[in-house]
Amino acid sequence: MLAICLAMLETEQDQRRFIKLYNAYEKKVYLTALRFLGNPTQAEDAAQQTWVQLLRSWERVCALSWSQMGGYVATASKNAALDVLKTEGQAEPLPENWDPPAREERQEEYAYLVSLIRALPEHYRRVLELKCVQELSNQEIARRLKIKESTVASRIMRGRAMLRESLEKEGYAHGVV
Repeated sequence: MLAICLAMLETEQDQRRFIKLYNAYEKKVYLTALRFLGNPTQAEDAAQQTWVQLLRSWERVCALSWSQMGGYVATASKNAALDVLKTEGQAEPLPENWDPPAREERQEEYAYLVSLIRALPEHYRRVLELKCVQELSNQEIARRLKIKESTVASRIMRGRAMLRESLEKEGYAHGVV
């Protein structure tokens, strides 16, 4: 994999920088993907996708300081793992044209709430979709997303706080969510 990545870079300076990055974060990329996927083969695929994605955004990567690099690489690995889950149908988001079930007199408000959930950052959005829309328990959500139940609970709490803040900005009374 490293040889293929190096062939994609034009200068020796970029190649040296990539080798330093790869050596420093190769294990972290794999372990992050493995934590999300739970399958070594899928984690290897996600790790390879991570390195390719880092090369695609190489200018952005090079603009980061070395201290920022760890977080950026970990996020790229997590996103690659989630992409693997999506392609395998294990974590598909709700379709954009999904028609939420709700009583007729509340349909407009419910649809608005769903649109606010969709606008949240991915890790809050996914947990709230599973909790509020699909009505799964925290334990079921944790199992499906391969995260701790305590993480699910904190993401639900923070996601609801974000929703509450959005609703309050729109003039809805406190305590709606």
